[in-house]
Amino acid sequence: MSALPRIDFIYLSEPDMIRAGVTDMPACVDCMEEMFGLLYSGDYRMAGANNDSHGAAISFPEHSPFPTMPKPTADRRFMAMPAYLGGRFQTAGMKWYGSNIENRGKGLPRSVLVFCLNDADTGAPLAFMSANLLSAYRTGAIPGVGARHLARKDSRVVGILGPGVMAKTTLAAFIAACPRIDTVKVKGRGQASLDSFLGWLKETYPQVTTVQVVETVEEVVRGSDLVTYCNSGAVGDPSAYPMVRRDWVSPGTFLAMPALCNIDEGMQAPDIRKVVDNTGLYEAWFEELPKPAHVHVPIIGVKFMDMIHEGKMPKEALEDIGKIVAGAAPGRTSNDEIIIMSVGGMPVEDVAWGTVVYRNALDRGIGVKLNLWDTPVLR
Repeated sequence: MSALPRIDFIYLSEPDMIRAGVTDMPACVDCMEEMFGLLYSGDYRMAGANNDSHGAAISFPEHSPFPTMPKPTADRRFMAMPAYLGGRFQTAGMKWYGSNIENRGKGLPRSVLVFCLNDADTGAPLAFMSANLLSAYRTGAIPGVGARHLARKDSRVVGILGPGVMAKTTLAAFIAACPRIDTVKVKGRGQASLDSFLGWLKETYPQVTTVQVVETVEEVVRGSDLVTYCNSGAVGDPSAYPMVRRDWVSPGTFLAMPALCNIDEGMQAPDIRKVVDNTGLYEAWFEELPKPAHVHVPIIGVKFMDMIHEGKMPKEALEDIGKIVAGAAPGRTSNDEIIIMSVGGMPVEDVAWGTVVYRNALDRGIGVKLNLWDTPVLR
């Protein structure tokens, strides 16, 4: 932003991020589709030995001799998620967050996130930004990219488990990809989250004329054209994760799963297409985790890796959405095809959407300019 060696960057608060377009879901879906093309071509880097790691997390032990150490409650961790993305982006960045499901009792989101965007050449910071909306919208946009390529074009009915933030952004992306959606079925645990979701839905998408609050996971799935599980919960017992049973699923259904999920033997069958956001991401997770890995990371793509490891599924049966987006593999091939897609979340998504929002902010004069130094003392 300034002539070297002076380094300035901008700070973007959550209201700044909104003004700069972070909640523009159709644009976010387009951005994520572009990002998947770069993933397929290899013009990116993430952490880890295979450059595909989700990130590095600090977790906490069940028993510690230090009384002030945080307890390992659900979703209790600190995590850094770095990445570089090429193409027109040519930036690097890192999302950093602390997470604790008990935050909800304090009026806080489960995770509190910030993002630092850097110049890929010098490493200098370009922006430091509030990242809860950034993360929520890029996460929701991934099922939208999947729906664009893998859902039936006439999809109308959406089934949602867990009416939280992720449900809102996933539904927004589904509607961007499938504008005929007019019916939503939703299952939640608490009335407050249901009321928040239903109020948001009525205000934001008046074209959704039928809304049903259902009592069971089966009702979420049965008769739905699009299904997503966006719930939170305890990790460690896959039999307790929300299940998808084959006899619940109608022909032609597209399922996008960014949260806890398990599948029965019928859904494991070869005629169910199994798609992931990035095979390398799951390979990195699988290398890092004790086996079976699905015990420790409840995303369905990790279950797919366990299935491959156990000989229940050939590796070639696992498909990358990037290959489909790039046109190197087919999208939906018939109206009856059932497709389930795992959404694990990757820091390249934050870099992609963060770069777009940052450039919007520069163009619109949004944000607070901050100075790192005029001349560095040590060099």
